[in-house]
Amino acid sequence: MNISGLKTALLVGATGLVGDILAHQLVDSAAYDRVQVLTRRPLGWQHPRLQEIPFDFDHPNGLLVRADDIYCCLGTTIKKAGSKEAFRKVDYQYPLDIARLGLENGASQFAIVTSMGASASSSFFYNQVKGEIERDLTALNYPSLLIFRPSLLLGNRNEKRLGERIGSGIMRLVDPLIPAKYKAIDAEKVASAMLTTMQQSLSGKHIFESNDLQQF
Repeated sequence: MNISGLKTALLVGATGLVGDILAHQLVDSAAYDRVQVLTRRPLGWQHPRLQEIPFDFDHPNGLLVRADDIYCCLGTTIKKAGSKEAFRKVDYQYPLDIARLGLENGASQFAIVTSMGASASSSFFYNQVKGEIERDLTALNYPSLLIFRPSLLLGNRNEKRLGERIGSGIMRLVDPLIPAKYKAIDAEKVASAMLTTMQQSLSGKHIFESNDLQQF
């Protein structure tokens, strides 16, 4: 926590689609005096409020960063990770480790991007892992836990995901026919929803489905 009395944000996953947008929104927001970003590699841009912290996600216990609000945008694909085990590490273990350490260091709010259809009892591995992280974050009893479940994300990724590009194109074409809950959503709206709702000081756990995020 910042001794000046102003809030400090901690962001993990700043090189991803939602995370990159959110990082820029955070440093431009008057809500925070400082924005700390845990990174494995440099972001490639700077801002007076931005503090990049090189971090070994596989050995997190040395984390001494103190923050009021934690934003987690970590996520990968099984193809990119290389195996189900590696995918689970990024989408489940890393967020849970950061959440635990953040709570121990005084964080009161935790926001995370999971996925539409997240359920620990799902027969689909991806949705199952997303549901498991939601379940175990809930068990930590954060004063405020904000869960965001977007549908297919739209936006410009640094990495190329062929399946998502094809899916995004199809979704744009048939968008008028799709129920609101299943419509593809711009990553910028997800980032805006995270920043906006974090400032509302909501108590307990709150889940925002993809159609809820369309308003931002």
